[in-house]
Amino acid sequence: MKRLSRAVVLATLALAVMLSGCGANHDELQQWMEQQRREVKPSIQPLSPPKKFDPQPYVVADAVEPFSTQKLSVAIKQEVRQPNSLLASELNRRKEPLEAYPLDSMSMVGSVNKQGQPVALLRVENLLYQVKLRDHLGQNYGKIVKISETDLVLREIVQDAAGEWIERTSTLQLQEKVR
Repeated sequence: MKRLSRAVVLATLALAVMLSGCGANHDELQQWMEQQRREVKPSIQPLSPPKKFDPQPYVVADAVEPFSTQKLSVAIKQEVRQPNSLLASELNRRKEPLEAYPLDSMSMVGSVNKQGQPVALLRVENLLYQVKLRDHLGQNYGKIVKISETDLVLREIVQDAAGEWIERTSTLQLQEKVR
């Protein structure tokens, strides 16, 4: 026990000696800092003056806007004139009522067989519609190609990133939960 208290006393004494040494050189340290402040001059490069901004007039203000419906309708008309065009037959037929709605607003709520043919039941805006194979729906020229108990598969015609019209497959799955 004596040994432990003696070690504590020695450690405390050593700490006091070190702390007193820090305070003795305080004036000398302060003088050195002041001298360094006077002698050292920072070398800062001056900023270059800003470049003159020259506004350019927008010369294509009278041109056709790239996302306008006018430009899209011209592109569709050109596509229809092409031989073997995917859109030609689609644009020459009468639109069906469900083509006015996007696919994400539709939900498949059931399926039945009518006279041996599969029929899907779709809910759109709280109304129930019966659709069969080869019916059209959705805003991308969708045509139903398969109806099963759990889903409805349709072929759509859309533009790819290069502007070409391609076919893609979309699916509406049976929704178990009624909204």
